[in-house]
Amino acid sequence: MNPTEMTAVELVAAYGSSELSPVEATDAVVDRIEAADGDLNAFCLVDRESALVQARASQERWHAGHPQGLLDGVPISIKDIFLTQGWPTLRGSKAINPDQPWDVDSPVAARLRADGMVFVGKTTTPELAWKGVTDSPLTGITRNPADPSTTAGGSSGGAAAAVAAGMGPVAVGTDGGGSVRIPASFCGIVGFKPTHGRISMFPASPFGPLAHAGPMTRTVEDTALLMDILSMPDPRDPTSLAPPTRTFRGELARDLTGLHVAYSRDLGFVDLDDEVGRVVDAAVARVAAAGLAVDAADPGFGDPLAAFELLWATGAATLLRGMPGARETIDPGLGRVWDEGETSSGVDYLQARGVAAQLGITMGAFHEQHNLLLTPTMPIVAFEAGHDVPPGSGMRGWPDWTPYTYPFNMTQQPAISIPCGTTAAGLPVGLQIVGPRHSDDLVLAAARWIEGVLAG
Repeated sequence: MNPTEMTAVELVAAYGSSELSPVEATDAVVDRIEAADGDLNAFCLVDRESALVQARASQERWHAGHPQGLLDGVPISIKDIFLTQGWPTLRGSKAINPDQPWDVDSPVAARLRADGMVFVGKTTTPELAWKGVTDSPLTGITRNPADPSTTAGGSSGGAAAAVAAGMGPVAVGTDGGGSVRIPASFCGIVGFKPTHGRISMFPASPFGPLAHAGPMTRTVEDTALLMDILSMPDPRDPTSLAPPTRTFRGELARDLTGLHVAYSRDLGFVDLDDEVGRVVDAAVARVAAAGLAVDAADPGFGDPLAAFELLWATGAATLLRGMPGARETIDPGLGRVWDEGETSSGVDYLQARGVAAQLGITMGAFHEQHNLLLTPTMPIVAFEAGHDVPPGSGMRGWPDWTPYTYPFNMTQQPAISIPCGTTAAGLPVGLQIVGPRHSDDLVLAAARWIEGVLAG
């Protein structure tokens, strides 16, 4: 029984039967980090001592027969965007002073801590989570366990690499334009962006309603359990949704009979890599053969890239204005985005928000006919690490190669990426499942069912 190969659900079962203890699991995970992370650079902070203190406390609770929460004693990593009491949150930036008090938990860290999970460390992010790959002036390049010469994706690339490499069964990341789903697809794991407000955020993101938090795991069931832990309102987040009335894990087995599902291969405007397209086509064909009614249909919107980039640039400029000395140290690419944001007016911003609103209206009408939308998660597979865009592609920036993800940040809809196969070179490919706003339970149930079909 190797704890680094077990899911969170399996670890909890082993704790309950006394086959394994939280201390043994935590030791194994930290040993794995020490053995593997030199090649991958997924962690910017590892704290074995603190993790073992938490694990021993969890072990005592299990021995007494009173676990504290759903995933008590399960090791987890936290993206270095979330404030975490006792640890610095530097967000990949040299402009943040590490020698300040770090005495506040974000809502995410607070919920995980209250559940009794074991914090093993913080995972890497590009500076201020600004792009779809993970490298920064502070922490360097994070690499993909599937092929360390390639990028893990981003901005939650450290979290994805950690889960994929057995350096903890679960992690938590952020997603402002695909930052959970992009690295999930590239690394071959599950990444879920729930409806905006379902997981509370503090401090408020300068990227506003684009910004979400979400679980990153190896199975949909583990994702559902993390959602049950994280889906509680926090008074520091005025956009928090009310608590769910049912558990996400309990809804995984819901009857999917009668669902109408659309498959949009290219959303009507995406240039999809041929091999990626064949892998996703084959996965969707298996889903249809297993009994889910799938029709080919595009949602009916054009590429909202210009509006997304304006929203992104104005958010970056807002954040960076409040960071003295940032101009001298920041990632040059982020500096260019900052400059773009400074040239935009309030009218420009509201017009871009209007594009997002119309996109939401279009998707609302689409979901009147189709309960769910299936797409590839990414139009390409992981490319050479250390680059913001695929070398030789001629692309301007990371949104150019993430057209399947950022539209659904603009609409605030739930969307999940699950592994659906690999290319001939062994690089993972993801399938994205998108549902109407507030249908997080349906998206997870469909993902669990499709996960079973693809594993069969």
